[in-house]
Amino acid sequence: MTADLHAAAKRCLDATDPSEKLRLTHATWEAFLAGELHPTASSPAPEPIGAPGRPDRPQLVPQRQVPHRGLGTAEGRAALVHAVAHIEFNAINLAWDAVYRFRDKPLEYYRDWASCAHDEARHFAMLSGRLAELGHAYGDFDAHNGLWEMAEKTAHHDTARMALVPRVLEARGLDVTPGMIDRLLSVGDERTVAILEVILREEVAHVAAGTRWFRHCCERDGLDPRETFLDLLRDYMGRNLRGPFNRPARLEAGFDHEELDRLTELALQS
Repeated sequence: MTADLHAAAKRCLDATDPSEKLRLTHATWEAFLAGELHPTASSPAPEPIGAPGRPDRPQLVPQRQVPHRGLGTAEGRAALVHAVAHIEFNAINLAWDAVYRFRDKPLEYYRDWASCAHDEARHFAMLSGRLAELGHAYGDFDAHNGLWEMAEKTAHHDTARMALVPRVLEARGLDVTPGMIDRLLSVGDERTVAILEVILREEVAHVAAGTRWFRHCCERDGLDPRETFLDLLRDYMGRNLRGPFNRPARLEAGFDHEELDRLTELALQS
């Protein structure tokens, strides 16, 4: 394995087979921890963003075409687990793209996102195992591509990427997962609940990394973080902001009360 962290991140990003992506992700994280990989100035410039490495299935469809199923059947619970697994698979790619695409960052930036990729790979493996218990596999249900589409829109702009992917799209998981857990408990699916509880706890740290590096970008450019965040929301998402927000989890992830009040106002206008 080369000492070039950016090249290693690209290999993880490009891997199409999920098991190979997970293997490379864990190996890359371990090599980084061991001091065998470093961000290098001599690394080739990042290529224009395109589709990440992913298997032929699931079929990607517009978000409104992904069917909503009840949780009263094993099929419905499998569809929910599959939807979360798809988010985690995308999150592996998002984390590695953050390592690959954005250069000249502090070493801690690369540590944060490589660690995030490692966590997301572990989450995906847990969800894949649960899918198998429910008689399914990743790819059995249709999915949408919203997370990666935002990565493409923000590929040129590190401040926008840090604001909108971890602090909006991934943070949405902090808002909706407690309700998912309650619904699954009501139908007795404690095995899925145990996995979602791990993911919810660890995703707080991932959103916090987004907060940390978004503010770092704002400080670098002399921008006010709160107003910049709201401006980016309007520019990239218009009025498509959904609440309610999990205030305790978002506060733990670096949001402040005034910011959450402003987000609540925007969501009510959406």
